[in-house]
Amino acid sequence: MRLWLIAICFVALPAVAWADPCEGALPRRAGESFSGQVRYVGDGDSLCVGNSSDPATWIEVRLADFDAPELHADGGQAAKIALEQLTLGRHVQCVAARGRSGRVISYDRVIAACTIGGRRIGDALRASGAREGGN
Repeated sequence: MRLWLIAICFVALPAVAWADPCEGALPRRAGESFSGQVRYVGDGDSLCVGNSSDPATWIEVRLADFDAPELHADGGQAAKIALEQLTLGRHVQCVAARGRSGRVISYDRVIAACTIGGRRIGDALRASGAREGGN
């Protein structure tokens, strides 16, 4: 009986939502550039860039040139995996950009166009067959 009660409690309790670890200061103006190693990938169009292992210095980026499906939507996990395979641990160059709203910051992320070896990440994702279709 006791095990049954414990099992019900685990099912009834809400799941813990893990936030991304990126806590660095965000560029605030379009055209500001920054670079570093991709330290974390949140979903198919969000990543964290930093020059140290300290998450307090990592800049959270929303890619300006690629709209992936939402993480829990059809294709969302595959989009995240594609971005991880392309970028995780690699050095990127980024430039802050204005989004459709005209803002540079969206949901605590800087909107930026990022490149690896001079190639835009969005172009590389499309070339790899990664699916678009997010917001």
